[in-house]
Amino acid sequence: MKASTLGQAGDRFSTLLGRIAASSKGAAVEVDAALEAAVHALEKVRQNHGTVLIIGNGGSAAVAAHIQNDLVNKGGLRAHVLHEPSLLTCMSNDFGYENAFARLVERYARSGDLLIAISSSGRSGNILAAQAAARAAGAGVLTFSGFDAGNPLRLLGDVNFWSPSDDYGEVEVSHLFLLHYIADCLAERS
Repeated sequence: MKASTLGQAGDRFSTLLGRIAASSKGAAVEVDAALEAAVHALEKVRQNHGTVLIIGNGGSAAVAAHIQNDLVNKGGLRAHVLHEPSLLTCMSNDFGYENAFARLVERYARSGDLLIAISSSGRSGNILAAQAAARAAGAGVLTFSGFDAGNPLRLLGDVNFWSPSDDYGEVEVSHLFLLHYIADCLAERS
């Protein structure tokens, strides 16, 4: 974060949280309504004994791994990250990194499952390809992106959250904050 004191960093992050935007089906929606829709989508997956697949690159992969813990432990869901090193490198080697997540989504996703796609830039080719594979499988999609307001991932999910910052740390922490909130709401409804 670009701040000289912890208090300034906290103020900057609080401002960012207040500026997060959400959309559904191409239209802007209130963030609270989008959060409720995300919780409802996860409840539906849980009720139908479906699976949540979670993807991200770099720091977003760490966010994905962390939220997997909460979705399994607190949310009572079957949730899996798709970046297990040997499998991801196998798919990358055989099909190219741009297609690795999509190939895994093709193998794992079923109708009624849910993909959580996390990309700070919203432009990662492998994340965009995985979203398309999830759609082809009949799975729902939640997206978390940042940086440019025109990033393509921002409008591709059933519910989309966009953090208006060009700072990786801020975007990643805001995504984790949102996902924690969603997992906590889901746990309260178990």
